[in-house]
Amino acid sequence: MRKGLGMGQNYTAVIKQDAGWWIGWIEEIPGVNCQESTREALIESLRVTLKEALDLNRQEARGAAGGNFEEAPIAV
Repeated sequence: MRKGLGMGQNYTAVIKQDAGWWIGWIEEIPGVNCQESTREALIESLRVTLKEALDLNRQEARGAAGGNFEEAPIAV
């Protein structure tokens, strides 16, 4: 099993200001979206939410695979 895959990857935040709020989405990961009162707070919330979503997806995938699996990097 390889460790550390996915670390240091870049993702794209699509952000906009609307009615005094900053809202944003992570383009590559469905369901990762946030709303904050400042742009800086939005970027940080997106970063934290993205990390949590990736960690959860990783745990779910590893749990579904059971104990005997390998990880293979895939580039697109």
